[in-house]
Amino acid sequence: MTATTSDRDIRPLGFASATWLIADREIRMRLRSKAFLISTAILVLGIVAAVVVGGIMSANPSLTRVAAVGQGVAVAEASGALEVTEVASRAEAEQLLRDEEVEAAVIPADAPTGVEVLALTEAPSDVLQLLSVTPEVVLLEESEGPDGFLVYLVALAFGFVFLSSAMTFGMAIAQSVVEEKQTRIVEILLATVSPKALLAGKVIGNSILALGQIVLIAAAAGVGMLASGQDILLAEVGPSLVWFVVFFLFGFVLLAALFAAAAALVSRQEDMGVTTAPLVYLVMIPYFLVIFFNDNPLVLGIMSYVPFSAPVGMPMRVFMGWAEWWEPLLSLAILLGATALIIMLGARIYENGLLRMGSRVKLKEALKG
Repeated sequence: MTATTSDRDIRPLGFASATWLIADREIRMRLRSKAFLISTAILVLGIVAAVVVGGIMSANPSLTRVAAVGQGVAVAEASGALEVTEVASRAEAEQLLRDEEVEAAVIPADAPTGVEVLALTEAPSDVLQLLSVTPEVVLLEESEGPDGFLVYLVALAFGFVFLSSAMTFGMAIAQSVVEEKQTRIVEILLATVSPKALLAGKVIGNSILALGQIVLIAAAAGVGMLASGQDILLAEVGPSLVWFVVFFLFGFVLLAALFAAAAALVSRQEDMGVTTAPLVYLVMIPYFLVIFFNDNPLVLGIMSYVPFSAPVGMPMRVFMGWAEWWEPLLSLAILLGATALIIMLGARIYENGLLRMGSRVKLKEALKG
């Protein structure tokens, strides 16, 4: 007998087709949400505004203080944009630098330009740009990393974006799962797709949206830096920004699987907070650690290899220059392994708890099946 149209309509879909069907459904539902679109636009505009305002403020600073010796006085004063303190010797200029009373010193030197610039730990780019010549730069102390305030801002940005995106999309997955159980829609869905395909579609769909949001934010920040003349800052932050996007993708997949599994244990929105609370802590802990310990090599080193905090910890170490070339690759491999394991456990919990209605399913029962 030839199959009728209705027979074909209810035939279960293949795993790949079912997964993409659910993923497409998740993406369309989120993109139709005005709240999601408005919040994303506000977040992106806020990042751009912060970058541009910071560039404008740094482009109009008070006069940079420099010490000058001999013919270095004339070179420094010729810029017209430096506050010059004339001293008698190189030793006096170095002492002013170490006391942080000046940001650089221009002294005579046996060089084509006739002068050289002394700095404490890093080349004073603003001073070099103002001078009419490009002298050699001599650093008095070894640099320990980027400027402390810049480090704090980068840590705050990484931590906040990770926290915001992970919570937004993670909780969206959890709410979707519980809503489908509470309204019994899940029973209709499972007539066409398997539980694993349903889970995979939710994770993939929301991961695409989360990654898209992160890439949009990163691109907006880069454009803002270029538009405000912060090319040097973009060069410093750029590599760590790329690693942040890569680590975020796999870190979010791990969290997404856990949020879906946790939501499958309950049948009411009111009970969802109990099962998702541990996951909320897992997302918040890296945020607070990177804010309070952004200049601590030991804490950031540990965070770099813990799957839940690696998306924040490793990019910060790359930015600080503390990570060897192979460390991000090793950390990413650990994250990939942990993600694969969590997906298997999450799929088991999700599948075993999805059709259990009523009281909350215990984790031990969900694992046993």
